[in-house]
Amino acid sequence: MDRITLRGIRAYGRHGAAPGERNRAQRFDIEVRCELDAGGARVNDDLAATVDYAALHRRIVALVAEESHDLLERLAQRLLDICFEDGRVREATVTIEKPGLLDGATPGVTCSQRR
Repeated sequence: MDRITLRGIRAYGRHGAAPGERNRAQRFDIEVRCELDAGGARVNDDLAATVDYAALHRRIVALVAEESHDLLERLAQRLLDICFEDGRVREATVTIEKPGLLDGATPGVTCSQRR
């Protein structure tokens, strides 16, 4: 099993359950891990044989900006949905943090899913 990891994704969106949290875009720090068999990419040096992490990054940033959810758990599920659009992904994990929200404490969630 191979792993594609995207760390340090910084995206801006309107998510939150507290009053006023969706009034303006906030920063979200995201990490995504996708487990798959990338053996074809290792042997053939072919991007089509693995997850294109640049395309995945673009989709994640766009979704965070375009959708709006009360809970980070729901946002995490939507990001997992994007990961599983690639049929080779067997397992994915998404971590989302909202820095600077709670007097210096950083709340976050980590959600995982298997195919």
